[in-house]
Amino acid sequence: MRIAFYAPLKSPEHPTPSGDRQMARLLIRALTAGGATVEVASHLRVYLPAPSQSQWEDFNRQAELEVARIAEAWTSGRVPDLWFCYHPYYKSPDLLGPALVRRFGIPYVTAEASYAQRRNDGIWRECQDRVASSVSLAATNFCFTRRDRDGLAAAIPSAKLRMLPPFIDCSPFGNVASTETSIRLVTVAMMRRGDKFDSYRMLAQALGLLTDLDWRWSVVGDGEMRDDVQGLFTQLPPHRVEWLGALPPADVAGILTRGGIYVWPGYAEAYGLAYLEAQAAGLPVVAQAAAGVPDVVRDKETGLLTRPGDVEGFAAAIRSLIENPELRSRMAGAARRTVFESHSLTAAASILRSSLAESVP
Repeated sequence: MRIAFYAPLKSPEHPTPSGDRQMARLLIRALTAGGATVEVASHLRVYLPAPSQSQWEDFNRQAELEVARIAEAWTSGRVPDLWFCYHPYYKSPDLLGPALVRRFGIPYVTAEASYAQRRNDGIWRECQDRVASSVSLAATNFCFTRRDRDGLAAAIPSAKLRMLPPFIDCSPFGNVASTETSIRLVTVAMMRRGDKFDSYRMLAQALGLLTDLDWRWSVVGDGEMRDDVQGLFTQLPPHRVEWLGALPPADVAGILTRGGIYVWPGYAEAYGLAYLEAQAAGLPVVAQAAAGVPDVVRDKETGLLTRPGDVEGFAAAIRSLIENPELRSRMAGAARRTVFESHSLTAAASILRSSLAESVP
C-alpha cells in the first residue's frame, strides 16, 4: 500500500520540535511497520492562530496551487492508494486531500480530527465546515481520545470512527533502574505561555506544599518563557531543583528511567505523549483529570488524577506516592505493562494495518 501523508498543522519534517511533529513521525513509523510505503505529500502549513479573512484567503490560494502540483505529479507518475491526513481541526483544516481523492478516486483517512462546536463563528466556522466535510468523506477516522470521538459523533453522525490509542516507541524504555535514595520527581514540558505556563504555575504551588518531604525535581524543557517559569519556583530550596533544558530523546529517556514520579498538571493536554513515555519508564503519574489525559493515564491504576485546578489535591496526590513505596511500586509496574501492551508502536501498527486494509479496494 502506498500512502500519501499530510499534516496541515505541522509537517513531520518541520524544524521545530512539538508533540504534533512527534506524533506525525510516529504515525509514519507505525504505517511503515504495518507494511505501507509512506510519502509526505506536502509541507504546506495551514494554521490560523486567529480568525483572519485575508490569511484564510491566502491559504486557499496556496492550496489551489499545491493541489495542481500534486495532481500533475500523480498524473505523470503513480497515484497513491490512500490519502492520510493527520490532525485536521478548526485552526488547521485539510485544504488538499479532499479535492485530490475525489479527482483520483482513492480513499481518504484522518487521524486525530476534532470538532469544536463553540468555534462555529466567522472564518473558523468555514474551517470547521471543511473539517466536517473531510470527516464525512473519510473511509476511517482514527480517534485518539474519547473526547474527540464523542465530539465528532455528535457533530457528524455519519462519520466512520475507530479508536487508535495514542502510542509511543517503547524501545528506549526497555531497562529501568534507579538507585537514588530520595524520590526523584520528573517533568518534561516546553516552557511557553498559555496552558504550559499555567501547568508550571500550578506545579510550583503544589511543590511549595511538600517541602517537608525528601524529594528532588528534574525538569526537562526550554522555551521563550524559561525565565518566567524558573521564577515561579524561587520559593523552593535550590538544591531541590535540577533545570536540564531541552534534551535529545535518548537523554530524556535516561532521565525518566532514573525517576520516581512524573508530575505535570497538564492543562488542556490533548493527551500528552510525555505521560506515556514516563509510564513506559516505570513512573506513576500525577496529573489533572482533564482534557485527554484520562485516555493515557488510568486513575488509581497507573497514576493519580486530581480535580482540575485543585492545587491542594494535586499536592496530596504527590505526597501519597512519596510516602507509600508499595503504592508507587504497584502503579509503576501497571504503568509499564499498560503502555507496552496498549500504547506501543507495535500495537498501533496492528490497528492501522487491519483497518486500512478494509479501506483500500
